[in-house]
Amino acid sequence: MPEGPDVVIVGSRCAGAAAAISLARRGRTVVALDSAGFPSDTLSTHLLFTHHWAELERLGARDRVLRLGAPLHTRVGLGTPGVEAIGPASTYEGLSAGACIRRPGLDLALVQTAREAGADVREHVRVTDLIREPSGRVAGVRFKRRDGSTGNVNAKLVIGADGRRPTVARLVGAREHHRCDNQRMMAYAYYQDTHSELRDLAMQWRFRDDLVTVFPCDGEQLVALQMPPVRRADEFRADSIAAFDATVERVAPFAQRLHGCTRVSKILVSYSHPSYFRHSQGPGWALAGDAGHFKDPVTAQGIRDALRFGRLLGEAAAPYLDDPVRLDRALASWELDRDAQCLAMYQWANQLGRADEVSPIELAAYRWFAARPGGMTEIADGFNRICSPQQLFSPGRVVRFTLAAARDPNVDRRQLWWTLRRDVRREAARIVEATMFERRRTVSSRSTASARAGFGRYPGEADRVLLTRE
Repeated sequence: MPEGPDVVIVGSRCAGAAAAISLARRGRTVVALDSAGFPSDTLSTHLLFTHHWAELERLGARDRVLRLGAPLHTRVGLGTPGVEAIGPASTYEGLSAGACIRRPGLDLALVQTAREAGADVREHVRVTDLIREPSGRVAGVRFKRRDGSTGNVNAKLVIGADGRRPTVARLVGAREHHRCDNQRMMAYAYYQDTHSELRDLAMQWRFRDDLVTVFPCDGEQLVALQMPPVRRADEFRADSIAAFDATVERVAPFAQRLHGCTRVSKILVSYSHPSYFRHSQGPGWALAGDAGHFKDPVTAQGIRDALRFGRLLGEAAAPYLDDPVRLDRALASWELDRDAQCLAMYQWANQLGRADEVSPIELAAYRWFAARPGGMTEIADGFNRICSPQQLFSPGRVVRFTLAAARDPNVDRRQLWWTLRRDVRREAARIVEATMFERRRTVSSRSTASARAGFGRYPGEADRVLLTRE
């Protein structure tokens, strides 16, 4: 006989576990299915800013995660040739440190918290199809276990929380309505960290078109992360170790930080990770975490948003699971709220993820923040969503940075004015995208609904907004 919990969740990592915890604590029965076993790894930047801890606290998982022993990042820094800004981490809801926690331990801690809350988390189970009512409403899933046996789970709500290549999204035909292709790839490796005096510091450097970071993590290790332009992808495909080491050599402070440290992992690489908003709810289903929305990893916001909006999804759905009409309204409101909270960071991540060299205006900004008391903490406030990117880089400040660059005798004037014109065009495009976001999402949603009902073609590339970065 098929099982019949209130909710079945496909995927049990950050977003899925957060939704399971939230629903179970509100008295709902939850079955979460994951094709992986725990602990296990997954490709991820796994950096936690200060506001990540607040989300873990709300889920009741913070103490369990702290026991993994990752060093707390009480200092953060940015560097570029000739300038280095280091300062205290942001304070968010009384917390004043970030961290970097490897995914096997983090995800297991979340799964354990979900089980403790009452959720039934099952490992090595792959969802193969959806169960639908005659009306088309999603009403459960079909699955296959590792041993080949199969089964069904009926539910009032199916949540897809299975990452950037999501099964539920594919099966319901959920499409992207906004998308931006990445200009930087990602490669990282773990090192045994020998610099105990630097384990409280999370650091990023930009040298020409290289962007690299070091995040001390649990296990007395660090993550050395590189985000080179995607045009170097062939170098990494040919020999990832040689390409990785060449990047280390090009960025002197990065090489200095890794001096004496021993690499203890292979090079982990992602070549393609476009950012997007996808339609994330419909009759009997919803998409949480990366399944519904993904930002360029340069801002390291994915885990925080997976935890936050997975939890909020559970809170929104729990009261209405016995009333399909009110449930669908609650899911629609949840999606609108998620998009409203995430749009500004999505746009900023797209901007920071461009494969640009450090411009004269950016160099002036680095110098200004480095000289300003509390300047680095102010930048960290932007990553912690304490202030918006538009507040951090207000028009008045951008004018200040531009004038400082114009006064610098080492700056080529033609390059400066070319940069200024480019940045003005980009800002205009960002404003248009933000202004038109809701309208374009609505138009795309209507097109999708019409196609599902059989009244038109299925929406394709022309139905979403594709932002091509210069």
